[in-house]
Amino acid sequence: MSGRLAGRMALITGASRGIGAATARAFAAEGADVAFCHDDDDEGAEAVLAAIAAAGRRGFAWRIDIGSEDACRDLFAKAEAALGRVDILMNNAGVSEEALVEDISMASLRWMLRVHLEATFLLSQLAYRSMKPRGMGRIINVTSQLAYKGAPGLAHYSAAKAGVVGFTRAFAQEAAPHGVLVNAIAPGPIDTRLNDTLSPEWKAWKIGGLPLRRFGRPEEIAPTAVMLASADGDFYVGQTLSPNGGDVFL
Repeated sequence: MSGRLAGRMALITGASRGIGAATARAFAAEGADVAFCHDDDDEGAEAVLAAIAAAGRRGFAWRIDIGSEDACRDLFAKAEAALGRVDILMNNAGVSEEALVEDISMASLRWMLRVHLEATFLLSQLAYRSMKPRGMGRIINVTSQLAYKGAPGLAHYSAAKAGVVGFTRAFAQEAAPHGVLVNAIAPGPIDTRLNDTLSPEWKAWKIGGLPLRRFGRPEEIAPTAVMLASADGDFYVGQTLSPNGGDVFL
């Protein structure tokens, strides 16, 4: 690796598996120390910590409920204390649930909004307050191509992810003049545990509509995060990059 993130300190939410884990490994390989959280995957977290250590970097992990405001505040405080500062924040943690609009409860809708939008907003706010006085920082929000396209059975998920796109665009305009670049990544369907909640019929329908005729892999998303976190992303402001296998053409 080229050391594009040498000396940087990164916090990633939801990084014991999937896109977050692949990105944590990629960040460490590029020279960053990495702190992350997970909800119920101690084994996966240990594997990611081992990979970070193998890259010669420091790694820290905590098990939290990302949908809790208090837990988010505690996470950021722990990450700052462990790392010394947070230069890169990647809001990646997510949940999924397949349900028709007519069957979605308000509790499920609020759950989607808390995990995807509220946690992203709060952690971005906390990170920005720390980054702004230093005149530098990177915030990367993980949304979804469903923010643009939607899908049957995922209206609440799509709505929450669309909120992340809107937040990214607005916040980027406030933060960029102070050296903090805010961007997003909108992956297509990726082969992660998040998709375990989806029915085989839904997955088959989705794959059939993809030009590549397959779901993506977490390792195919991590390079986009590395680019946005590094000097290679210096001219990206408020953008949503879409490694989505041709699911959406933007």
